[in-house]
Amino acid sequence: MHLKTLKIATRNSPLALCQTNYIYNKLLHYHPNLQIKLIPIITIGDLALNKELENINRKGLFIKELEYALLNHHADIAVHSMKDVSISFPKGLGIAVICKRDDPRDAFVSLRYSKLENLPNGAIVGTSSLRRQCQLYEHRPDLKIKNIRGNIDSRLKKLNQGHYDALILATAGLKRLSLNNYIRMSIDPANFLPAMGQGALGIEYRLKDDETLALLKPLHHQITSLCIETERNVNFLLKSNCKSSIASYAEIKNNNYIWLRALIYSTNKKKIIRSEGTALIKERKILSIKIARELIINSK
Repeated sequence: MHLKTLKIATRNSPLALCQTNYIYNKLLHYHPNLQIKLIPIITIGDLALNKELENINRKGLFIKELEYALLNHHADIAVHSMKDVSISFPKGLGIAVICKRDDPRDAFVSLRYSKLENLPNGAIVGTSSLRRQCQLYEHRPDLKIKNIRGNIDSRLKKLNQGHYDALILATAGLKRLSLNNYIRMSIDPANFLPAMGQGALGIEYRLKDDETLALLKPLHHQITSLCIETERNVNFLLKSNCKSSIASYAEIKNNNYIWLRALIYSTNKKKIIRSEGTALIKERKILSIKIARELIINSK
């Protein structure tokens, strides 16, 4: 297959570049003669990293400029963390493939304490995720939770400077940046449900670009895709946005079944509402509808 140079739009952050280079190397593995060019792009999210974003719908904040590059043919694909991808896409764009999921768990990061339970009363924990905040408060209402902005390196710098006793970060991101030594423990989803799509990379492209799609197909991981499709459907049904405390996580069991767990923070009841269920993989959409309805009804 002959193709002009494949252009990949990417943010300039260390994690984004790491993830893009992972896809770059995977593509070269399957297509050794492929010419690839990275197109660095600064997003609104990058410019606002150190600002308060509570009044902004943050979902998609780091990818809109990448999508503009695709729509204007300045790039052919963009690599995203699936947890950052909006439920809907601009007309003409979509996810081509979803790569095999890395560790989906959240990580407890601390210089002094080995696990969440060991933190003293009033310890300061840094996270800006509403999902993480409500689950932290449920486990340890005595903790002081403070927002923290910036990329992983800048957050770890603040931890090293003593501004926080601990942080909650995505295990996959730390591992991709070879910062495993900061992970004191990865938190079991039974105790701390991860974000929809956490740990997985997706590749966005122009829907009619069949030539590019053919190049990307070897990177697709069907089991991961089925799980994330189910998680995203829950969030779609809940009309999720970044100001919602929502989590959904699906796993394949015994090759034929999908196990789905989800939660939402009820502002009416001031508590987390949970639901879970198992169904045949072919009935995953029905399962996600059932789980979403239960959450909506029980949160009122």
